[in-house]
Amino acid sequence: MASFRSPSALVWFTCALCWCALVSETARAATLAAKARAEGCTGRPTVVQGTNLYRCQTQGGTHYFNLEGPVSDSGSAAVARSAPTATPQGFPKVDTGTQKGRDDLRRRVLNEELTTEEKLLAEARVAYNNGAPLPLAEEKDVPQRYTDRVARLRQAVSLHEKNIEALKKELAATR
Repeated sequence: MASFRSPSALVWFTCALCWCALVSETARAATLAAKARAEGCTGRPTVVQGTNLYRCQTQGGTHYFNLEGPVSDSGSAAVARSAPTATPQGFPKVDTGTQKGRDDLRRRVLNEELTTEEKLLAEARVAYNNGAPLPLAEEKDVPQRYTDRVARLRQAVSLHEKNIEALKKELAATR
């Protein structure tokens, strides 16, 4: 560590470190909020313990995402990834066979989720009917209800398309 000739230099250095940490945490929180909005989260995202994933509720159910890649309110800033730390001595190791089994299970779960999302997308597209679903009886008297339902159906189609895209990206990364 650097040598400080006066107490005021040490105080200034400490304040600068605290400010950097605060700015970094504030930027991460703003980025997390922006990413959660972009992913369609209806509640506050929570960290999945032991991973770099976040989990949140969406209209379609539980959704998982991470903060890798370009995510911010403007969509242009990328989140910096911290350098990996060394594995502590005595940290449990996983043998190759166990890890392969875990990877296979993860791939199987992702494939099942992908199949489910594709079915839900097909159902949503049928209900949406290219933006012109048949009006329900109660919507004939109140046109705003019809407009609201069409908007919800369009949003459901978009959500399922995004989920499928994310699942395909995850599956491609596991190969």
